[in-house]
Amino acid sequence: MAATSRSTAQDGSSDVGNFYPLLKEYSAQHRNSLSFLAKDWTSLETWRSTARSRMETLLAFDPEPAPLDTEVLQKNQREGYTQYLVRYNVNAYQKTEAYLLIPDNLEAPAPAVVALHDHGGFYYYGKEKHNMTDHQPRILKEYIGQLYGGRTYADELARRGYVVLSPDAIYFGSQRLDPQQVTSGRIDEYLQQEHDDLNKKIEAFNDLAGDFEVPVEKTILAAGTTWPGIIVQGDRRAIDLLHSRPEVDTARIAAMGLSLGGLRTTYLFGMDERIKAGVIAGFSSTYGEMLQRHFWNHTWMMYVPRQYRFLDLPDVASLNAPRPLMILNARQDQLFTVKGMKAAEEKLATIYQKMGAPEKFRASYYDEPHSMTIPMQDDAIDWLDRWLR
Repeated sequence: MAATSRSTAQDGSSDVGNFYPLLKEYSAQHRNSLSFLAKDWTSLETWRSTARSRMETLLAFDPEPAPLDTEVLQKNQREGYTQYLVRYNVNAYQKTEAYLLIPDNLEAPAPAVVALHDHGGFYYYGKEKHNMTDHQPRILKEYIGQLYGGRTYADELARRGYVVLSPDAIYFGSQRLDPQQVTSGRIDEYLQQEHDDLNKKIEAFNDLAGDFEVPVEKTILAAGTTWPGIIVQGDRRAIDLLHSRPEVDTARIAAMGLSLGGLRTTYLFGMDERIKAGVIAGFSSTYGEMLQRHFWNHTWMMYVPRQYRFLDLPDVASLNAPRPLMILNARQDQLFTVKGMKAAEEKLATIYQKMGAPEKFRASYYDEPHSMTIPMQDDAIDWLDRWLR
């Protein structure tokens, strides 16, 4: 009897328990005031510039710039394309590495895709999670098999004629946490461990980096900026690099990614007019549907303080409407409810309809867990072909 009562209570409760009613009611005040649907805007461009300006303020990251100074670290000839490992300046304080894929036998500048890696609690690698690499450890192969059906979609895009750039975001791959520079008892314990097996070393590092998301987020906020702000600035820098390449048709650049890569695509698509098409996979919901449940499972990298007052998550993506946008949803996704996915779809569909371009928005659903399977990848590439070819 007690178990039944508790189960019933849980059905109407929240991940934050008795604090949910307060936060729900507060969030309803002034909610999404800069959404395109909030009022009848007299000018599309006035709305877009007003909302983007507010988002720039909320993202709160405007570092000292630096020239790209791109270096080629490695070159591999693959089947149908060349893979370059490059390093460049994100700003005056950061460098990152990326894979740049150039299709063979280009006769004219080609369309390009900024391919944005996921999170997945896998910090040791970034771009490697959706790019072909030699001598992959078992843990990486299994990860690619689980999330991507065993196919690295960046390479598939290159084989189909797209120039592709896959940058590491801060905290992943070439920009991952360096334990040697951290002062903490938890770090001491990690450094004392010996890992002859690379797979075990990667697992231990991923656990460590997961623990350190909290102090890193606290420090980012105390420094006066936001984690998404740092990520978005880095991803916009990737567009700068593509604009520097003669192989790229700069009028045909898209963004695409799964999970955190989907969130990164949401902001990059919405905030940068140089992106002409987008594919968001495994990261679509309204915040209203996430307030009650599911925030427990998400990374600290997704939060922009006070954003919900002005723009919901789908509103951010809409800032580049009516340019082509595709959402790939997994019905078995444990990070979002189908109700939340549908609410985001409805909002975006209404915005595109109001702008007179309903055909430029599509939301597709797949009976899959959190992933971007090969059929999902193929649908995404077909969408890009439709609008960029």
